[in-house]
Amino acid sequence: MSESPDTRSLVSASSQLNLMEIDTIDDKEFDIPQVDTPPTLESILNEPEDEDEPFILEDTCLLNTENIDAHSCETSSLASSDSGDRTHLKRKRKTVELNATVHGSVLRHSILKGISAQIVSAADKVDAGLPTAVTVSGVIVVGTSHGLALVFGKDLNQALRLCLGSTATGAEYGAVSALSINHDCTRLLCGFAKGQITMWDLANGKLLRTITDAHPPGTAILHVKFTDDPTLAVCNDSGGSVFELAFRRLMGMRTCESRCLFSGSKGEVCNVEPLLTAPDLKDHPITQYSLLAMASLTKILVIGLKPSLKVWMTFPYGKTDPTSVPQLAWQFVPVQKVVNPILAFCRGDTIHFLLVKKDETGTIHVIKQRQLQLNCDIISLSWINSRTLVVMDSGEKLRVVDRPSQEELETLDMAEVQLVYNSSHFKSLATGGNVSQALALVGEKACYQSVCSYAGQMVLLGTKSAHIMTLRNWRERVDCLLKQERFVEALSLAWSFHEGTAKAVLGLFGDPAKRKGVVADKMLEILFQYVERSVKKCPEHGKIQVMEQHFQDMVPVVVDYCLLLQRTDLLFNQLYTRLVENCVARGVFLESLEPYIVSERLGCVTAPVMRDLLTHLQDNNMMDSVENCLIHLDITSLDIQQVVQMCWDNQLYDAMIYVFNSGMNDYINPMEKLFQVISPPLREGKALTDEQVVMGNKLLVYISCSLAGRAYPLGDIPEDLVSQVKNQVFEFLTRLHSAEAGQKEELYPYIRTLLHFDTREFLNVLALTFQDFKNDKQALEYQQRIVDILLKVMVENSDFTPSQVGCLFTFLARQLAKPDNTLFVNRKLFDQCCGCAVPQVLEFLCSPDDDSRHTERQQVLLELLQVGGVVQFDEGRLLGLAEKAEFYQICEFLYEQKHLYDKIMDCYLRDPLRKEEIFNYIHNLLSMPGYSSEEKQCVWDKALLHIAELVTLDPAKSADLVAMHFPEEVRPIITKLHDDHLVFQFLRCLLDPSATSREGPHPQALLRVSPDLHELHMGLLCRFTPRQLTDFLKVSQDYRLEEAIQITEQYQLHEATAYLLEKKGDSHGAFQVLLKTLKDKLSALTSEKEGAEKRSEEEGEREREEESPLQRVEESLGDIIALCHRSSQSLNQEQRGVLWFPLLEAMMSPQKLLKGPDARHTSEALKELTMKVLNSMSSFIPLPAIIQRILQDPVYGKGKLAEIQGLILGMLETFNYEQTLLETTTSLLNHDLHWSLSHLRAAVSRGLHPRQDHCNICLQQYKRRHDSPEEIIIFSCGHLYHCQCLQRKGSGHVGHRLLQAWSCYKCTSSQGGRGGDRVTTETGRGRSTSLAQTKVMSREAGEDGKKVFAETTLDPQQSQSWDQLRCLYRGPSRLAILSEITHCHGNEKAGLLNPSQPGTASIFHNENFQLKLSPPPSVEE
Repeated sequence: MSESPDTRSLVSASSQLNLMEIDTIDDKEFDIPQVDTPPTLESILNEPEDEDEPFILEDTCLLNTENIDAHSCETSSLASSDSGDRTHLKRKRKTVELNATVHGSVLRHSILKGISAQIVSAADKVDAGLPTAVTVSGVIVVGTSHGLALVFGKDLNQALRLCLGSTATGAEYGAVSALSINHDCTRLLCGFAKGQITMWDLANGKLLRTITDAHPPGTAILHVKFTDDPTLAVCNDSGGSVFELAFRRLMGMRTCESRCLFSGSKGEVCNVEPLLTAPDLKDHPITQYSLLAMASLTKILVIGLKPSLKVWMTFPYGKTDPTSVPQLAWQFVPVQKVVNPILAFCRGDTIHFLLVKKDETGTIHVIKQRQLQLNCDIISLSWINSRTLVVMDSGEKLRVVDRPSQEELETLDMAEVQLVYNSSHFKSLATGGNVSQALALVGEKACYQSVCSYAGQMVLLGTKSAHIMTLRNWRERVDCLLKQERFVEALSLAWSFHEGTAKAVLGLFGDPAKRKGVVADKMLEILFQYVERSVKKCPEHGKIQVMEQHFQDMVPVVVDYCLLLQRTDLLFNQLYTRLVENCVARGVFLESLEPYIVSERLGCVTAPVMRDLLTHLQDNNMMDSVENCLIHLDITSLDIQQVVQMCWDNQLYDAMIYVFNSGMNDYINPMEKLFQVISPPLREGKALTDEQVVMGNKLLVYISCSLAGRAYPLGDIPEDLVSQVKNQVFEFLTRLHSAEAGQKEELYPYIRTLLHFDTREFLNVLALTFQDFKNDKQALEYQQRIVDILLKVMVENSDFTPSQVGCLFTFLARQLAKPDNTLFVNRKLFDQCCGCAVPQVLEFLCSPDDDSRHTERQQVLLELLQVGGVVQFDEGRLLGLAEKAEFYQICEFLYEQKHLYDKIMDCYLRDPLRKEEIFNYIHNLLSMPGYSSEEKQCVWDKALLHIAELVTLDPAKSADLVAMHFPEEVRPIITKLHDDHLVFQFLRCLLDPSATSREGPHPQALLRVSPDLHELHMGLLCRFTPRQLTDFLKVSQDYRLEEAIQITEQYQLHEATAYLLEKKGDSHGAFQVLLKTLKDKLSALTSEKEGAEKRSEEEGEREREEESPLQRVEESLGDIIALCHRSSQSLNQEQRGVLWFPLLEAMMSPQKLLKGPDARHTSEALKELTMKVLNSMSSFIPLPAIIQRILQDPVYGKGKLAEIQGLILGMLETFNYEQTLLETTTSLLNHDLHWSLSHLRAAVSRGLHPRQDHCNICLQQYKRRHDSPEEIIIFSCGHLYHCQCLQRKGSGHVGHRLLQAWSCYKCTSSQGGRGGDRVTTETGRGRSTSLAQTKVMSREAGEDGKKVFAETTLDPQQSQSWDQLRCLYRGPSRLAILSEITHCHGNEKAGLLNPSQPGTASIFHNENFQLKLSPPPSVEE
């Protein structure tokens, strides 16, 4: 029991960050080049590397858990289904994507059976109590609730080595609440629930120290932890304080000195974590500072304990859940080939990272890294290696997270562990529970002492057991999936190991090539198992579809990974041999090869498999698949003749051409075979079958590819064969006779065949080919020969249609029109061609087959003219042909050369595609220089001649043109427009800015014309668009009022007439016109109701499409009310009554005609409109006069009071509202004025406090001068002066009303001596230059000793203060806001005063109604 712990501790045996073991570093992930000798540590650290690049640490196990399977249990993984329910194995498999992320089971969960059994036994036999805390290093130590510390070995037996303490000690000290082992595993610190701390020698179990005064009494120890210095430790108590424990040995006496690092009164710390370094990093520059991280309830702190206490950084959490537990975890991480510590901390669901590094100058930097967001409440946080974090959430689910990628690798449910929580210690129950509520709330989920992480392992302490979590090595992770027969996921995981993209990798050593080889061997082993299992488990009976599906799930996966591993030999030998034993598997395998062949992932297939593939596809009539496979494979190993015959028999022409080309380098034989099929029917004039048309099209494409250097149907011809193939094809096409020519065969049979098959496409092929002929002399000779043959064939053969001849001319014209043209057309042949074919060509030109060909031929001929390619033609004859063929661009080109610009206008007008461009043409020619006056005059006359046609084409553009170039010709132009509607459109575009957006090519300002034209336009508006007349009248100002009134009266447009009368000044006449209109509409409304039953269904439908009579009444009423409002402003009371009372009478009189239930809706609507009139007139007519008029009306006067109750209440409500509004406004204005003046007075009379007791000029204290009364001046800036000193410095001047005005000398001097300007420019700093108070202070100032103050007035500075105060009210005043409310209320008054709802409650019925507005803004004094 007393022997020292095993020296092969985890610290020395593991490689937590052992960079000296170079063979364990992933060279590919570090981008380290392959060298003969291993690189040194310096070379690794000095090479740059991004943080996000992979870095894998190979962690050995604390315990050899691979050998304790008999004492372990596998935990069901929520992410990988590592073990547990096996029913998922029976589910149907689906092919997994190769790029799908599969991590498998990352953690191995084992129960430490030996330790667990002894914990339970100790509790039963020696009353050790329940486990409360655990720590791990070279040994595993478990603390109990009765004060014992049980030390277990890390061997396979997990034997109990030491039992430290006694139950008597536990009764005195309480439960073990915290444990810590130093770095060499020789000392153990135990913290207790009642605040004591003990130190033990782990070699012999001797008690070395008992510390009782390290922290305030009555608080539990939450954490006690050694630092890298064995004489230094830290502890954290339930009071939230942190103390440093320094261990000393003086004169044989062991002592402990305590120093408070953080007081709980400043914020309670509930977690501490010192930075511990492995032995191989003991020389790291950061270790000399002995860093300590502390987590309080609101923030984390990073401090250095050495050489002196220093706070390096604080970082607040932000908003968090008060029940969340703060977590801290240090880890050394390689970043850019430099290893530095990173602190991971969190409270809640977000993990933050702080990188601590020391630069070349020795400066320490703490850098915030990318944070990690998890959707869970974290209660435990641990590093398991430099890239992988393990967190536990409040639901006791363990999550493995990869930090660089922020990807969650696995989730394990740890509920069965029955985790121990430290809640009682955080609540300090053993000392009376004297902790804060916040700390107690955090302690509900605290498990700091039951989850311990050390060197790649985690130990979890349960109430009756201990558990260990270790990373699985890569083979074990793959084997876990294989045990469950999850072959697809196992292959995907293994491939991620092969490519170096897997996370949390363990067990792969050596250089990348070696590691890839090891993983590849494992993948091949898996593939064999997968195929073997699939063949054995294939259902022997049942539907064929089920058997096919069984193999379709497996075969593509096997093929994929064989191709990725580049092991097609294995695929086509061992694996294929095993699959052919099952006929269904054989068929599925062969059919699955097609997509890989087509995508060119599989370019070479062994001869036996190729024969089997073709035979299988042919037997199943899958000839398209045969062709797809043949044109993508190397077919040199096949029987060429057999394949060609198969392709010919099954019409696989693409495959046949490919076999000839790639198998025998023969490019001519495929052409001959295709020509033999399509030539005979074309010579005999027969129609081609669909199959022959397909063959002909393939032949054209094949010829085009061959001449362009491209392989058919895909790829490119080898570069060394391109020129040879091109010459062979030209030589073949230009042969005089075919190989099997008969006596009647005509010359050049191949060219004739292609011309007869599709002239246009064949010539297009030649045109594309000729584009590449620039420096190739041989090709240019073939090009000339082809052209000569084309002319000869067309001349001697009359079988070609005019359309075909036209295609030839188009082709030749395009070739001749090229700038670098080298073709020479044989004049004799060309003339002969023209002589023989001109009638047909003219017929072809004059009767085009379609518009597109017409445009193409015109463009070709235009290009030919532009390069002078037809200079031999007579221009007159050519012009005649062009006009007949409607080639207007050709005509324009010829007229342009002859300067016949007026005829060019005819071309534009006759060309349907370019009519709109004539306006731009006329404008440019008349505006641009370079044309003679005669030419411009000719165009000007021509435009006037065709002006009617131009206006018909586009009135807006015509108006722009006239306004710019024909302003004096408007009246003659109108006389030429015989259609009134055309005149109307023209004048509207010319005179009315609202009728068009003026977006013509050259928009100009509106043209000023005589008033009679405006009146003509008004008359046309009355006829065609009467609704737009009023808008025009409001915009235009060039018409005469009397004539305009006559026009509107003629067409009975009353709204427009009223507008003109009002504009004239006759408001009463305008009112009469609108009143008459309103009465007519009211009459129509009442008559419409009376005759509603007699109206036919068709009339009702038409009425519903238009505005209803009621809507027309509302519109007319709105116009007349607006007129009365405008007019009443300038009328006296009697004149206002003349306007408003007839309107009111007009609205009330029709209501007596509406009787019966059918007219109820209309009657209510009219009453509502009447209320609208009453509300509007109440602003101009006294209420008694209105009420008297209402009572005199027969509709209301003879009825009961209830009938007019709504009207009376509505008017009273209006009166009450306006009275309340007036009172509230007056009160607000008075209050604001009083508030402003009181604050101004307070600011002016406020006492001032001097900064010093001496004058700022003479520097003498004013209290010491008793020789005479002295005036002292104090400024609001706090500076104090003697009056005489200030006068000598010239800081006083005579202000308003001959009063002395002062300015602070010191403040004005600091601004460059601008004392005089200070008052007016420094408006924003009134406290330094404003408000000077003058007083006489002297102990002998008078007989009565009273202080005498000078008279205070508003000087310029005080006036500026008043201006500043007024600036507070910039923006809309309250009066403006209330006016706006009044306006809005007036618009909605009809709804508020609805007489149809007299019982509706309203806030305005309340006489005590008050407006509640916000108080005025406060002034910062």
